[in-house]
Amino acid sequence: GLVFIHTESSRYSLPCSPIEMDVADPTYRWVQDGAAPKLFSVTEKGHLLFQRFQAGDSGKYSCTVSYMRHGIPVSQTFHYSILGYHVLGGLDTVLLFHSKLCKDEWTKRFLRGLQDELRQLEMEQHCKLQLNATFCFPSLNNPWDEFIVQVQLEVSLFGPHWDEHCHSQDMEMLTHCYHRTVQHNLGQVQLALMRFFKEHKSFPITGADTSSINFTNEFVGFLKTKQCSGGYGQTKQLLRCLDCCIVCPPGTFSPPKNSQCSPCPIGTYSLTYGVEFCTPCKDGMITRVPGASSMTDCVKKERTKQVVSIAHRIPVLLLIILPVLLALNLIFILSSCYWFYQEYQVSPTRASKMTGSTTRMETVTGFFRIPRQGPRAGRSASDTSDLDSRASQVGDEEPTHGAPSPAVTSNLGAVTDETIPVLTLEDRKDNF
Repeated sequence: GLVFIHTESSRYSLPCSPIEMDVADPTYRWVQDGAAPKLFSVTEKGHLLFQRFQAGDSGKYSCTVSYMRHGIPVSQTFHYSILGYHVLGGLDTVLLFHSKLCKDEWTKRFLRGLQDELRQLEMEQHCKLQLNATFCFPSLNNPWDEFIVQVQLEVSLFGPHWDEHCHSQDMEMLTHCYHRTVQHNLGQVQLALMRFFKEHKSFPITGADTSSINFTNEFVGFLKTKQCSGGYGQTKQLLRCLDCCIVCPPGTFSPPKNSQCSPCPIGTYSLTYGVEFCTPCKDGMITRVPGASSMTDCVKKERTKQVVSIAHRIPVLLLIILPVLLALNLIFILSSCYWFYQEYQVSPTRASKMTGSTTRMETVTGFFRIPRQGPRAGRSASDTSDLDSRASQVGDEEPTHGAPSPAVTSNLGAVTDETIPVLTLEDRKDNF
């Protein structure tokens, strides 16, 4: 099953079996999957004990219970996924100190002394105080001889024995107790810090080269925060506390105050739970995809380059093929247009040739006065009757075999008596 344990819990007991087992002389064996063998604190009843639970204690666990039943050895194994979490609540403090020097060496000495002075307050308030950053800049009143040292102090409310008043076995009641405790401790720590800096206004630092340098406190500011610690994110896996921060699994990370578990970037990996920053691969090695959770996911860059180069070649191939296809389509379109143009030009040429042939025939016929065959529109009635009379005469007289008729003979004689005209080259050009 899935088990959630709060960070820095003073004591948490996880049974081997989710139900009571009435067996004689059982033995228990706990193992954490994927982790190096180590000794666990196990009670006589097989409960796994966690003291001051940390994010790195998260993981997959299995418990095997062995016993005898009717003289036959029997064993059962139960599996658990344990995840750390914490409720929201924190305090950021800004401190301003006046000093005559602004050197890193003196500032570091001052911060070490300040951290030692705050140890007693941490134990009393069951909290953790972490000096995160310092800044040094000239004072506005006296910029040449006086400097201001700004110190950022982060307060974590989950110190040793912070949950000493929460002992409920009911998980919802226990989470509710955690919320109340955090809100109560938040106010107590704020009052304790204000009282501390009222009592400790000046922090003298001595050195070999100078007699003494004082860092005098001038300002204390507080900001209540509701952000996840480093290595935790709001994944909404804990239904009884949706705004609680759950530890980030291997392959992911979460910087401080980020509140989101993100996959490790390419070239990095994370092996354990609750990582603030992923571990880079060795020189010359890289991961193929984000979210690597093992050192074996790091491979040589040459192999990855082959995969990446294939992926990059696809757009290049498209850029090469598309212009070729467009050129082929353009050639096809131009060829079709040229073929249509040729067909369109040939058809009128043939028609013009036929028209020219007809004109030349009419010219020759008119020149030699050869009547055209076939009926003509507009022929007179006299011409028609004359033809009919001639036809009747021809029908009444039977012509002599091989001799032409008198009408035809007379026509031929008329033709032979006339002079036959000769066509010169110029006349042919004019006629044709």
